[in-house]
Amino acid sequence: MLVLSRYKDQSIYIGDDIIITIVDVRGDRIRIGIDAPADIPVHRQEIYEAIHRGRKAEKKGEPEKVDQVDMSSVELTLK
Repeated sequence: MLVLSRYKDQSIYIGDDIIITIVDVRGDRIRIGIDAPADIPVHRQEIYEAIHRGRKAEKKGEPEKVDQVDMSSVELTLK
């Protein structure tokens, strides 16, 4: 793993197409901006892992787990 130090408004280039910029630093949290081509997906770790869990479930033929359903938007029709 490469570890770099950067200040606010400084950037890191990954290849020719991806730029990561430090947007803000507040205490132990930083905000970063990522400029990448549209064909390169950029996700937070927890979203990336959820996507891959869903793909594994699809390959196994299992339905994807749903943690919560907003029932206020569900309509039922009885026949």
